[in-house]
Amino acid sequence: MSSHTILISIGSNIEREHYTRRSLAALKQVFSDVTVSSVYESEAVGFNGNPFYNAAARATTSKSIEEVCATLKSIERENGRVHADKKFCARTLDLDLLTYDSEITTTPVVLPREEICYNAFVLWPLAELVPNDIHPETQETYAQMWQNFDKQKQQLWPIDFTWS
Repeated sequence: MSSHTILISIGSNIEREHYTRRSLAALKQVFSDVTVSSVYESEAVGFNGNPFYNAAARATTSKSIEEVCATLKSIERENGRVHADKKFCARTLDLDLLTYDSEITTTPVVLPREEICYNAFVLWPLAELVPNDIHPETQETYAQMWQNFDKQKQQLWPIDFTWS
């Protein structure tokens, strides 16, 4: 079985500390070589809500893209996530597949995930975690992308957070 490198965004704005820690434990149960960025706090984007904790994870897996997405949704549900009809809402846990190797695809999910390019709470953790990895479409490193990002657009700050 071949091994694939995946990048995942982690977000929570309900019992943030609890669910952010739970995400790492859950990811380690289903994927290999899991590493995580620092945790950042950001304002809710797209709706009025509590601030989010955000992070990024890197892992390896032999699962297909479909299986990874199903696994992430299952972890969300196990952690009390209710998938509302609206895109922007409060959530216990939000896990999104950002990249799968350097695949560029639109089905079963858009990869690389578009918000890498426009959400500071996705890009900054990636730039910290895998600064020299190349974004499959822009062909820039995540560090370069973060360096060129308009940091006035969204408020985001690293926090003192212990994963365990």
